[in-house]
Amino acid sequence: MAGKILEMINTIVEKRSGGSPMVARSIRARLVIKGIDVDAYTETSEDDPEVIAKLQQIAKELGV
Repeated sequence: MAGKILEMINTIVEKRSGGSPMVARSIRARLVIKGIDVDAYTETSEDDPEVIAKLQQIAKELGV
């Protein structure tokens, strides 16, 4: 299923930011610091199991 990574990124950002664009940018920056290049993924990007596992761990750390 292509696009799962983008969907996970968007879910994390939406839930943590509460709709605040400034907080959303901060969350995206945090993902980049943790090794997830948020701009590299699109709806047609192949899903890498390692990236999905990393996002699941980050979501757990952030309480999402």
